[in-house]
Amino acid sequence: MLARRRFKSFAIAPPYGGGWLSTEAEFNVVQDWLVTDLAAARSVFDCDDSMDIDQLKYFQSVAETKSFTESATRMNLSQPALSRSIQRLEEEFGQPFFERKPRSVELTDAGLLFQRSATQILRILEDTRAEITDDGETGKIRIGAIPTIAPYFLPNLLKQFSNAFPRSQLIVHENTTDELLKRIKQGEIDLAILAEPISEKYVEVKPLMVEELCLLLPPDHPLCDKERISMKDVEEEPFVMLDEAHCLSENIHSFCRQRSFLPVAVERANQLATVQELVSLSHGISMIPDMARRLDRSKRRVYKSFVSPRPTRRIVCVTNPYRFQSRLFAEFRDRLCEYSKNF
Repeated sequence: MLARRRFKSFAIAPPYGGGWLSTEAEFNVVQDWLVTDLAAARSVFDCDDSMDIDQLKYFQSVAETKSFTESATRMNLSQPALSRSIQRLEEEFGQPFFERKPRSVELTDAGLLFQRSATQILRILEDTRAEITDDGETGKIRIGAIPTIAPYFLPNLLKQFSNAFPRSQLIVHENTTDELLKRIKQGEIDLAILAEPISEKYVEVKPLMVEELCLLLPPDHPLCDKERISMKDVEEEPFVMLDEAHCLSENIHSFCRQRSFLPVAVERANQLATVQELVSLSHGISMIPDMARRLDRSKRRVYKSFVSPRPTRRIVCVTNPYRFQSRLFAEFRDRLCEYSKNF
């Protein structure tokens, strides 16, 4: 059942005075009420009250795709019908929401303002429907993960969960930390598996595990024969690193700064597999997460551990505490934490 607490987190309250939602009829009450929440936006414009939820969905689709043609296909609607719906919306508010260009459209200032209210209303509506239909076994979980975690950490976890909950749908989004945090706040993904530091406010961060960063060497490098390797041994070495948009680069830089030096990056790549191949060809050395080392079957490169203190990264689970979290989601999060302990 749906508790009132979630409405409070959006600084709004249901008008019907009841404490819980438990039926489809009550959901329809909330849907009708959500439309009235656009009064704040309407007060900025001079408009009537004929707008409906479908118009909000059409507006959001055009705003996201920046194309009437693509949106019409996505919404299974003819382009003239979509255009008329958006035009009626603009006429109702007395402002153009889109600047029409030859090959695309862009939101106007009025459109950006309207989008904030529309996004919130559709998000609450989505959460409300999900909570009413939550049976603990069926549903979609949208999982975000950075590229230095996703292919190494997630596959077995996803397989185990899918076997336990065959009616669940798990969708993985790989991206950078900044982009995934943005999607968490916007409600586009349910959780993200990231590496610290996390500076974003208004998200919930739960520690999962601490992972060693291993030294990666080409097979003919002199350090391959050394048993005890310290950070002092690599101060003058050329590094192959990921692009700066990836948090692993910052993790490495941070640890090196603590040892009073900065690694000199002679090559940068956008994928960890590319870094590994460049090191194999003696372009330099690198530092690689242990989970990537474990899955590397190549004999053309050598992994070594540093002596203590070893470089590490902290892996965390990030969620949005202001979004509805289903019982299926809670089960996945619990299994994620347990999986991390034994990884």
